[in-house]
Amino acid sequence: MDFKEYQEEIKRTAGDMKELKECLTLGAMGISGEAGEVTDYIKKVIYHSHELSKEKLAEELGDVLWYIGYLTESIGYNLEEIAELNKSKLRKRYPNGFEEERSINRE
Repeated sequence: MDFKEYQEEIKRTAGDMKELKECLTLGAMGISGEAGEVTDYIKKVIYHSHELSKEKLAEELGDVLWYIGYLTESIGYNLEEIAELNKSKLRKRYPNGFEEERSINRE
C-alpha cells in the first residue's frame, strides 16, 4: 500500500469531515492521545519490565499515522506531500546527514 491508498482508507473510516476547526481539534487531540499511548507502552517496556511486542508498538504507531493523515486531509494536503515537505526541510537543515553542530546552531 502507498500513501495515496492509505489516505483513501482514512477518508473511508473518518466519516463526515466536519468544519475545519473541528477537524483540527480532533486531529491534534488524536495525535497527542495516540502518541501518549506509544510513550506509555515504551515506558512499560523500559521501566516495568514488559516484553517488547513490535506488533503492539506498530499498531500504536499506526493509530498516530491515522490521525496525522486525518489532519493532513483536513488542510487539503496528502501524506506524500507532507513527507516531501519534511524531506526538503531536513535536507536543507542537514545536507550531509545529521550533524550535532548544525542541530545546536540552527539557522
